[in-house]
Amino acid sequence: MKKTIFIISTLLLSGCAGDYAFHSNLDGEAIDNYFKVGDVVVYQNNQHPTGAYELKSLVEGESCQEKPNDVPASIADARTNARRAAAELGANGLIIKSCVLFEEATNACITNAICIGQAILTPEAKAE
Repeated sequence: MKKTIFIISTLLLSGCAGDYAFHSNLDGEAIDNYFKVGDVVVYQNNQHPTGAYELKSLVEGESCQEKPNDVPASIADARTNARRAAAELGANGLIIKSCVLFEEATNACITNAICIGQAILTPEAKAE
């Protein structure tokens, strides 16, 4: 009996040993782009970074509720999209100048939120 259990265990364990490769349908670049937003610091309510910074460009982010069943537009989503636009320019900061939520329906959106800000590069990012 012990011999049979040993043989069965050996066969099962040897079936697990092999040269296996992991393949995924996830796109590594898409994952990096998704988390790139986290590298951008948001300054709002008249806050500015300490020290000098380089102004990269004016950026905007938008959130639009296209259909009645969609999630309503939000300033948080618009701000995140503005951060994404800043990250695409190589900025590590975003000074929010204004955010507006429109709740009147238009031809394109039922509700709409827009944030406008300045994409900036602080010295910490230049040193890297």
